[in-house]
Amino acid sequence: MSEQITTVERAFELARSGACTSVNDLRQRLRREGYDAVHLHLHGASINKQLVDLINAARA
Repeated sequence: MSEQITTVERAFELARSGACTSVNDLRQRLRREGYDAVHLHLHGASINKQLVDLINAARA
């Protein structure tokens, strides 16, 4: 990680970027980038829906 942003902030950045095709893809990328406890930070229906919506919008 080049800059210190939270797991959730980085997840939203990735979702908006169009670089990920799914929330699972996004979680894997966060783990590869060195973020810890990704499943705990991105657990829950609300955040998952927000991420899915952003991913879909970025890829449209």
